[in-house]
Amino acid sequence: MARRPIIDRLPVVHQLRQSVGLQRGMLVAGLVLTGVFVLMALLAPWIAPYSYSQLTYADGSNFGAQQPPSAQHLLGTTVGGYDVLSRVIWGAQTALMVVVVAIAMSVFIGILLGLLSGYLGGWVDRLLVVVADAIYAFPTLLLAIVVAIAISGGQSDLRSGIIAAAASITVVFIPQYFRVVRAEVVRVKSEAFVESAKVIGASTPRVMFRHVLRNSTRTLPLIVTLNASEAISTLAALGFLGFGIQPTAAAEWGYDLNKSISDVAAGIWWTAIPPGVAIVLTILGITLIGESLNDLADPRLRARRRSGGKAKAAQTPADAVAATQPTAQEFLGEVP
Repeated sequence: MARRPIIDRLPVVHQLRQSVGLQRGMLVAGLVLTGVFVLMALLAPWIAPYSYSQLTYADGSNFGAQQPPSAQHLLGTTVGGYDVLSRVIWGAQTALMVVVVAIAMSVFIGILLGLLSGYLGGWVDRLLVVVADAIYAFPTLLLAIVVAIAISGGQSDLRSGIIAAAASITVVFIPQYFRVVRAEVVRVKSEAFVESAKVIGASTPRVMFRHVLRNSTRTLPLIVTLNASEAISTLAALGFLGFGIQPTAAAEWGYDLNKSISDVAAGIWWTAIPPGVAIVLTILGITLIGESLNDLADPRLRARRRSGGKAKAAQTPADAVAATQPTAQEFLGEVP
């Protein structure tokens, strides 16, 4: 049988071809919103009309504070005299950098600890499980604030601010990856192919990383997408509470929202709505991708697609579960 083209085997493309109906609509909408966010972050130096910390025109005159939308400032200016549109565009770049660093650190540390805990067992497993459960039970935002204060004192420049924000988010996410990978490792390490590798003399590191790990990370892409949206909301919350990056070092949506609270009471809407809408749409896009991928991994939906999408809207949960069960002929091997 001929192999599918490489593009068809890519994770998101494969799920997009599998999706139907509402799932496809959710996935496409999520991809569009997330794509706009990523492009805005990558192209910020070229599409932003001004720098995130710029306060004056080329002739040296000031922008002016709380100026309404105009030809020079399409979304007006903030109470600090910054261009709102430029701050929103540059804020996407800050959010993308923090999310990438936080997810990379969380995945690496969480997978490594989960692999060691699940495969080695014993006191190492018990100790790591207790620590992970303790961190997981702690309020996430409060934990992120404590870590941000411990690393940067609550205020920092761009590099240290990104590291502090990413580290505070990483501490929150590590237990999630740890628990998922550990559960999969405990299941996989008892499989026959793992025992066969041990019999032929494969070393422990080779068995762990080549055989066990490769079969224990299939559900991680779903968690990554959902955690990315949570990372953006956590970053915005840190900035809103005043524990984020300084405004002269980078643009941050949560900080701009905090400074626009008094403007809303005075009827100045343009300083609060753009960063708020940016946060909502970005989180919505990433969440739609995660939820769509999660739905497509549901065996009930696969059974519905095999039936040609003819399932009635009034189908009960019991009927959906029954649709996933093999028939008597399939169970006895009479149907190929």
